[in-house]
Amino acid sequence: MLEEYQVIVRERVLQQDMYYKNHVIMRYTIKYPQFISERYQIIAIKLNSLYRTKALMYERSNIMNLYQMAMVEYEYSVANNYPIYQFEAYVDYTMTYNQNCILSLYFDQYEYAGGAHGLTVRYSDTWNLQRSKRVELAELFPHRMHYREYAIKMVDKQIGNQMQAGNGMYFNNYEELVRENFRPNNFYLSKEGVNIYFQQYDIAPYAAGIPVFLIPYGPGGAVLPRC
Repeated sequence: MLEEYQVIVRERVLQQDMYYKNHVIMRYTIKYPQFISERYQIIAIKLNSLYRTKALMYERSNIMNLYQMAMVEYEYSVANNYPIYQFEAYVDYTMTYNQNCILSLYFDQYEYAGGAHGLTVRYSDTWNLQRSKRVELAELFPHRMHYREYAIKMVDKQIGNQMQAGNGMYFNNYEELVRENFRPNNFYLSKEGVNIYFQQYDIAPYAAGIPVFLIPYGPGGAVLPRC
C-alpha cells in the first residue's frame, strides 16, 4: 500500500479595482494554485506555469473585454439617469483530491455584467503526477467499454430519485438534456468517487446552481487511477 503523500498547494491571486472617471466600474479577483513537490518537481513546475498563464490570459482578454463593456454601460447609465452597476469577475479554485500521485481540482469562473445576476462557469482538471499526464474520464471506468452511457445512466438515476423524493429542481426534459450536455471533461475526483457536473442552465434552472453527481468508487463502478 502506498504511503499517503500530498502536494503542497499555495494560493496565488491577481486582484484589482478598475476605475473610469473616478468611479470603480469593475473589480476582479483571480485565484490560482501553485504546487510544491519534491517528489514530482518537474510536473509541478509545468502545472504552475500552466495555471499562471491561464490566469494572465484571462486577465488580459476576458477582464479587458468586461472593462470595455463596463465603460459603455457606465456612459449609458449616466446619460439615461439609470443606476450604475459595478461589473465583477471572480475566479476561484477548489482542490478536491490531493493524494499520492493524483491531483484533482475545479475552477469556478463568475462574471457579472449587469442584469439580475451573474453567471458561473466551471472547468476542471485531474492529473496523474507519476505519469505526467491528464487523467481522462474513460480511465476511471476501465471495466466498462461504454463508460459514457454508464455515467449518463447513473446521472439519470440520481435525478429520478431526487425528483421522486421532491428534492430535484430540473427541466422536464432532463434526460434529453443530460445526454445532450454531457461532457467527458466535466468531472473531478474526491475521496468518495468521480463527480460529474453540468453547467448552469444545462439541465436545470439558474436557482439549481451547478448540478453535481457522485459515482462512488467500487466494483463495476469507478476506480482511482494507478500511480
